[in-house]
Amino acid sequence: AGGSPEAAVGHDDTAWRAADLTSTASTTKPPAGQPVLTADDYGFHTGDVWYRGHYRGATPDRISLVYGGGGAGMLQAWLDGRYLGQHVLPSALAAPPTTGTATFTVPEDLRGDGDHLLSVMVRGDGRNEDGGVNDAHKEGRGLISASLTGVAWKIQGGVADPVRGPLNNGGLDGERAGWSLPGYPDRRWAPAVVPATTAAPGTTWYRTGFTLHVPRGHDASLGLTIGDPAVPRSGGHYRALVFLNGWNLGQYVADVGPQHTFVLPTGILNPHGPNTLALAVTSDGGPGNGLETVALTTLATVRGGVPVHLVDSPGYRR
Repeated sequence: AGGSPEAAVGHDDTAWRAADLTSTASTTKPPAGQPVLTADDYGFHTGDVWYRGHYRGATPDRISLVYGGGGAGMLQAWLDGRYLGQHVLPSALAAPPTTGTATFTVPEDLRGDGDHLLSVMVRGDGRNEDGGVNDAHKEGRGLISASLTGVAWKIQGGVADPVRGPLNNGGLDGERAGWSLPGYPDRRWAPAVVPATTAAPGTTWYRTGFTLHVPRGHDASLGLTIGDPAVPRSGGHYRALVFLNGWNLGQYVADVGPQHTFVLPTGILNPHGPNTLALAVTSDGGPGNGLETVALTTLATVRGGVPVHLVDSPGYRR
């Protein structure tokens, strides 16, 4: 199922919070005269956050967006429902940046005077450390500023999972609607083929179920493997959030790597019954940017402890 309805012009954002604060607790300040956009100032502290900016007038030929995403953070943007592109903060550097500027060329037919909508999704990949006691952990996440002026911004982020805690979910529409949870009614979703040869820009959700029958007396450590572990970076411009029975177990980033296998810990994993796997795949779109192979893998299996037999002996009471 498609998971980026916020990009569509007709999406209803009337209940979203207005991003109109004039002061921030973050060390990342917007330019003078622009509203505060950083997500934490609006109560959104984890995962993805969406912005919708409404404005009237002509659009310049280029739009620049400054954002904070943490290590390998990402931004995607749409103008009037048209995908503009994706920006990923570079990694594999001695000191990888945690903020950056995404600049997109605006198609000529979208530059005309009138009402416009700029939709932006920012994925925050965690906080900076404060090892230098320099308040680096207070660096803003989400949008910081935009080259456009006169924009009325709205913001939407995640809601804390009452069972799994505040770090489990971000602000994807599917996370907010419970698409990662067991029992969610997905019968009307389209059948999917994995690996996928193509992908739509934005987020696409995949769900499947599987039942395990691990023999009693065996301790099986199982994992989920995406793509080929022999290739640290597959090159595909996509990433996937992994949810098992509603629990967020990590993020696979195809063009960053190197992790391909995610442990499915017993307790969250049911080794003697049904399980639900959900993947939220966020792609730049196009061939080569779709979900790769997905497989359950056995990491190790051992049999249980030594059998204990109770016997009668002097001084022993059964």
